[in-house]
Amino acid sequence: MTPVSGPSVAAGRLRAAWRAAHAPVPGVPGWARIAAYAVPLAVLPSGLWRLPLVFRDGVGFGERAYIVSLSVVSELAAFAAVGLIAAWGERFPRWIPRLRGRRVPTPAAVVPAALGAVVLTVLWTYAFVVVPAGVALDGEPVPPDFPTRAGGWETVIFYLCYLPLLLWGPLLAAVTYAYHRRRRDPRPRKERRDR
Repeated sequence: MTPVSGPSVAAGRLRAAWRAAHAPVPGVPGWARIAAYAVPLAVLPSGLWRLPLVFRDGVGFGERAYIVSLSVVSELAAFAAVGLIAAWGERFPRWIPRLRGRRVPTPAAVVPAALGAVVLTVLWTYAFVVVPAGVALDGEPVPPDFPTRAGGWETVIFYLCYLPLLLWGPLLAAVTYAYHRRRRDPRPRKERRDR
């Protein structure tokens, strides 16, 4: 009998890595777990909307690289919210020299996450106020070929893909609060409820 190898082993490793990256640590409230998982899902539609722009005529290599990078980096930044409920957000990974295996100081996670939540909430709220009014984020008028000017399905799809970004900041704030609360009180959750 031959050992199992190839695609099934790779798929098994991928599933195990997926579970390890997403598994909540003990003490994470259910609402925080749902909020953390919702953050990357809220960012995904805008990234998917941008990717077809790479294939437009007249788009140079630099602009294509920027569009793809923006989508990937946005999704990775959004996935960092999952670290606030998972083990990899509480201990430094093995590949980081001198810090490997040590506990992440609570402020080292809470401060950037809280600042990010504030910036994202302000940014996307501002964007959804000014862009429909025909003004870009830099204060200049939006170009005539901007999706909000196209009308019809193109405009509807644009708003449907970007509207979930309004949730990014508040969801991140909620998950950050849960992380801070869980990490500041080292006693098990049941003991905290009993007091």
